[in-house]
Amino acid sequence: MSKVIDGKAFAANLRQDIAARVAKLKQEHSFVPGLAVVLVGEDPASEVYVRNKGRQTVEVGMQSFEHKLAADTSETDLLALIDRLNVDDAVNGILVQLPLPEHIDKDKVINAIAEDKDVDGFHLANVARLWMGAEGVVPCTPLGCLMMLKDQLGELSGLNALIVGRSNIVGKPMAALLLAENCTVTIAHSRSRDLENLCRNADILVAAVGRPEMIPGSWVKPGATVIADDDCLSSAQHAATGLPPAWHHDAELRQLTDHSPRLCVSSTRRFFARPGAYMLFAIGRFSPQATVVNASGRMPFFTRYSRTAAERRSDSCWL
Repeated sequence: MSKVIDGKAFAANLRQDIAARVAKLKQEHSFVPGLAVVLVGEDPASEVYVRNKGRQTVEVGMQSFEHKLAADTSETDLLALIDRLNVDDAVNGILVQLPLPEHIDKDKVINAIAEDKDVDGFHLANVARLWMGAEGVVPCTPLGCLMMLKDQLGELSGLNALIVGRSNIVGKPMAALLLAENCTVTIAHSRSRDLENLCRNADILVAAVGRPEMIPGSWVKPGATVIADDDCLSSAQHAATGLPPAWHHDAELRQLTDHSPRLCVSSTRRFFARPGAYMLFAIGRFSPQATVVNASGRMPFFTRYSRTAAERRSDSCWL
């Protein structure tokens, strides 16, 4: 039987660790990190995410600042708000909830955020740092996937990793993170040939394309570790894997459960998009290196994925 990675337990442990780090910052430096979340419009899903981000930020001891703007807010007014948050010392991280109304240029807004307060890690400076192996803020979903992989497998060096999907949010940053771990990385997309063979050769398979049953279980290499986008399993497949029927996967997991005792199955959306669970890494990623205030007195709390000197060597998922 395969092993299903327990994302909820992993998330709970991570939140406990973050709360302890926040408490230490407060005790030793009289410093309480603050997260500002900006919502434009009344998209129901976005409202749920923002509400839960605020709640979980407070639960781990941080300050939460919510800015809810009308759907007809001008781009100029939104950029002015971001400018104010950039210079607000109480705000250490800024998250602008996507999607934005059509009249607002998403890229302009993202790159207006101070790069060291860019919680999503979408600022061009942070993207460049990630690909160059430098310290910077990393998108939470791929960083969460990496944390799960390292928790399950330990050393990733030398493993063949296939990422199905090349979005700027998941696929591309996931590739950069796995390259930094010395994996041999392949990205598959809509023009890729012989996807089946690519899958069969992968020790690590990250499926994040949002298409029903995109990858049959028979394509998965025995002993492979699968991180699957939580969109596309049928009820029968969920019964086979033991996952709740509300969760779905790009990988067709009904064939995976008997495939290998070493198989690990998880779900990025179970971590990152389920209402009440999204803040796992929108909080969790902030803290691994953020234990001291830097010389300027500013705290780069909203994390930077950083590596030691020895180790440092788009939106549509299916384009």
